[in-house]
Amino acid sequence: MSRIAQAFDSRQWRAIVSASAKAAVVVLALPVAACGAGGFSLEKAEVDRSILTSSTPASTGPADTDRDSDQTTIGNAVSSADIEQLGGQSVPWANAGTGSRGSITNLAELKDNGQTCRRFKASRESFDGVAMFQGELCLAAAGGWRMQDFKAL
Repeated sequence: MSRIAQAFDSRQWRAIVSASAKAAVVVLALPVAACGAGGFSLEKAEVDRSILTSSTPASTGPADTDRDSDQTTIGNAVSSADIEQLGGQSVPWANAGTGSRGSITNLAELKDNGQTCRRFKASRESFDGVAMFQGELCLAAAGGWRMQDFKAL
């Protein structure tokens, strides 16, 4: 065997690989140790005052306005519905102003003491979720419809 081939037998290769692995660990550990040695301390840490957080009170303006507008739209759909022609089917409604929509179900017309009223249930799908309502719309003396009751279920 030649001298070059004899210099690198299997035992010597293991020693070279082992030494290389140890050197790689040392090379990777040195920068981490240098950063941790004096780089960060909780005693030296300061509060970052450039970030401000707070809470805002819940606003009741737009949501109430949207609900009132949707209530008017539902009332218009109930008052203009032809109950006989519907035959128990639901009445869809949509409010382009608020983006809300839903359907009116259980629509029934009642006459009590000469006053005509319509009872109904309505769903409302909007950006803030889905809700169910129950209401009653009655025919006023002047010939227009007036919402007597409208409450969330």
